[in-house]
Amino acid sequence: MTATADLGFADNLAVHGDRLALVAPDGALTYAELDRRVAAAAERLGTTRRLVLLAAENDVESIVCYLAALRGRHPVVLAAAAQVPGLVAAYDPDVVISGSWTERHEGTVHELHPELALLLSTSGTTGSPKLVRLSADNLAANAASIGSYLDIRASDRAITSLPLHYCYGLSVVNSNLARGAGLVLTGRSVIEPEFWDLVRSHGVTSLHGVPHTFGLLDSIGFEDMDLPSLRYVTQAGGRLAPADVVRYASLGAARGWQFFVMYGQTEATARMAYLPPSLAVTHPSAIGVAVPGGELSIDDGELVYRGANVMLGYARCADDLALGRTTFELRTGDLGSFEDGVFSVTGRKNRFVKPFGLRVDLDQVERSLLADGLRVACSGDDEGLVVAVLGDADRAARLIRALTGLPAPAVRAYAVTSFPLLSNGKIDYRAVAAPPDRSSASVREVFASVLGVRSVPSDATFTSLGGDSLRYVQMTVQLQRLLGDLPGDWPTMPVSALESLRATHRRLPMIDTTIVLRALSILLIVGSHVGFFKLLGGAHLLLVVAGWNLARFLLPARPRHILRAAALIAVPTSLWLGYRVAVTDDVTLDNVLLVNNFTRVGAAGYWFVEVLVHVLLLCALVFAVPAVRRFEQRHGYAFALALLGLTLALRLTVEGDFFARNMTTLGAAWFIALGWLAQRSPAVWQKCLVVAVVVAMVPGRMEDLSREIVIIAGLILLLSLSRVPVPRGLLTPLSLLAGASLAIYLTHYAVFPPLQPQVPAAVVWAVCIAVGCAVWFAITRAVTAAR
Repeated sequence: MTATADLGFADNLAVHGDRLALVAPDGALTYAELDRRVAAAAERLGTTRRLVLLAAENDVESIVCYLAALRGRHPVVLAAAAQVPGLVAAYDPDVVISGSWTERHEGTVHELHPELALLLSTSGTTGSPKLVRLSADNLAANAASIGSYLDIRASDRAITSLPLHYCYGLSVVNSNLARGAGLVLTGRSVIEPEFWDLVRSHGVTSLHGVPHTFGLLDSIGFEDMDLPSLRYVTQAGGRLAPADVVRYASLGAARGWQFFVMYGQTEATARMAYLPPSLAVTHPSAIGVAVPGGELSIDDGELVYRGANVMLGYARCADDLALGRTTFELRTGDLGSFEDGVFSVTGRKNRFVKPFGLRVDLDQVERSLLADGLRVACSGDDEGLVVAVLGDADRAARLIRALTGLPAPAVRAYAVTSFPLLSNGKIDYRAVAAPPDRSSASVREVFASVLGVRSVPSDATFTSLGGDSLRYVQMTVQLQRLLGDLPGDWPTMPVSALESLRATHRRLPMIDTTIVLRALSILLIVGSHVGFFKLLGGAHLLLVVAGWNLARFLLPARPRHILRAAALIAVPTSLWLGYRVAVTDDVTLDNVLLVNNFTRVGAAGYWFVEVLVHVLLLCALVFAVPAVRRFEQRHGYAFALALLGLTLALRLTVEGDFFARNMTTLGAAWFIALGWLAQRSPAVWQKCLVVAVVVAMVPGRMEDLSREIVIIAGLILLLSLSRVPVPRGLLTPLSLLAGASLAIYLTHYAVFPPLQPQVPAAVVWAVCIAVGCAVWFAITRAVTAAR
C-alpha cells in the first residue's frame, strides 16, 4: 500500500454521519464533527509529507492530530510526554505536538518512505529511540481483523482504559473507529470511581486491560459491579494467570459479557492471536488462534507470525525512515506449543540465562514458584539470578536453588511490596535486576505496608486503594517521617506525585485536625471516666469525626470497603468483649454481639462502638444499591443534608433517659451525619448551616455544659482548619493516641477499676493510656508481620 491509499478510519469518518464518535469531559463529537476537525488539522500540517511527533493523551486533540497526520500521509510518532525530548534528539521531527504545536522545520528535512505511516515504541524499549515502523496497510489490516473477531458494532462504545501511545490502547481506537463505534475518552484509572461513572452514564460496552489492570479490578470489587451495558472484556499485554482467566471468563458468562484473551506485539501493529471465549475455561493457558488474515506457526520451538499487519521493520535513527520493508515474517521471540487446535506461549527465547553452565528458564522459575505460593519477578544474566519476591525472599532463594541447582551466591532474592512496572503495566525487569537501596522506606513501601496491598501502581491514591480513617493515621505518621510536611490533599494524590515531593520540614509542622481531635477526645474520655477531671463529650465528638472520615475516605461508597471498615472495628471489639465475658460479670453476650444499646442488659460503656458499627453496616446496605451510590456521587451535599434530616427525625422520636436519647444508635447517629455533612460543606454558608444545627440541637440537651462545649468547639475547629500547627515533639504522641484510640477505649474499662481508689487518678489515667497504646502497637506489629 502506498501513502496515497485509503485508510478507512482516518479518511472516511464522514460516512458515519451523526453517529457518536467521541465522548470527552467537555462534550461529545459526532463522526461528521470529528471529520471536520481532522480535515482542519490535516490542512494545517500541509501537503508536504512531514515527520510529526505527537505526545498522545487520551483526549480529543490527540486523536484529531493522530487522524489528521494519517489522513495527510504524514508519518506520525506516538509517544508519552516523557519520551518527547529523547525522540526529538534522535529523530529531529518536523512538527512536535505536545499540548501546543511546534513547527521545527518548514516542509521536511527527512526522506520518508512512501509506505511509512506510524512509529511506535515497543513495550520493552520505553527509554530507547528504537521504534517500530508501521504502514497504513498494517494499521488497516489489524483494525479490520480486530473488528471482525470481536464483532465490534456501530452501536458499541469503548472506553480508553489504556494509553493512546501504547499499541494495545491505539488498536482499541483504530478498530472501533473503523467500525463506526463510539469512544469514551478518559485518562482516569480503573480504580477511580469517576471511571465507572463514565462507564455507566455512557453505556460502555467494552473494557480493555493488561494483567495489572485486572489486579486493580480485583482490588475494587469489579465482580460485584452492576454493568448492564458491558458486552465484552479483552486482556492482552502479558500473561494473565490461568486461574484468573477461568475466573473472569466464568464471571463474564454469568454476567452476560464475553472475555477475550489476546496475544500481540507492537511489531504486529497490535494483535496476532486471540482465545475464543468458549475456550477460556478449558484452555486458560493458551493464546488461542491466529487473528483473521494472519498465520501462526512454530519453527524450532519459536512462535512465528505472518500477516498483513507485520511491521515494515525497526527504526533506530532518522535515516531509517527512508527504508522500505525489511521484515517479512515476525519471529516473536516467544517459545510456543500447539495442542488441541490452539497455540500457547511456554516461555521467552531471550529469557534464558546460563550461570555456572546451567541453562535456566526465567519464566519457568516464576511459574514454579507461583505453584509454591510465591509471586516473583526473575531477572538475571550468566553471572546469576536477581529475583524480586512478594513474600519470603529467603524461602524463594532456597526454592530456586533447589529447582535450578545453582549455588547460593548465584541467586540474589530480595523482598518487595510491589513489582516495578513499565507504563503499560508490564513488569520492568531492568528495574528488578537493579534493586533499590533498602536503607530507607519508600512511599510505595509505606502504602503497601499500611494498606496491606501487594501492588501499588503509580496512579493509585490512598483513597482509591481503600484507605480509611484508622489507617489514615498510620499512613500520615509514616509519610511525615519520610517526607516531612504533607500537602492537605495527599490522600487523593497519586503515589507518583507523592514520590516527587521534596522533603520539607516546617518549624511548626502541620497535622490533620481529625488526628488532633481523635487524640484529644480519647484523652478526655479516659480522664473523665477515671475521675482525673470532668470534661465530657469526647465520645460524641469522636462520632462527628467518624462521620467526617466516612464521607472523606469511604465515599463514593463501595459496600465492601464500608464492610471492611466496620469489620476493623467490630471484630477486635467482639474478640475483646468475648474475653471480658469470661473474666467479669458486667459484660454480657449482648455486648459481644454489639446490640446492648438496644437490649440494655450488659455494660453500657461500649455504646460508642455499637453506634459506629451499626451506622457503617447500614451504609453498606444502602450503598449496595447502585442508584444510591450514583446519587451520592453527583449530589454529595444534598445527600448529606437529607441524611442529617433523617437522623434528626429519628433522634426526636427517642424517648427515655439520657442514655437512650444520646448513647444509642437511634439517638446518636445524627452526630455521624453531622460530621458527614460538615465534610461535604466547602462553602461558608454551608459551614454556617452546620454550626446552626449543632447550636440548635446541643445546648440544653447534653446534661453537662462541658460536654456541649467540647462538641461545639470541636466541630467548629473541624470546619475551620483542615490542619493545625503543633510542636514537632507532639507529632508522634498525637498520632499514636489517635491511632490507638479504639484500643484505649476498649481496654481502659478493664484497667482502671482495679487501680481505684488506691492509685492517684492522674496515674490511673496515664496507665490506661499506656496500656491501650501498647495493645494497639502489638496488634499493629503482628498484623504487619502476618502480611
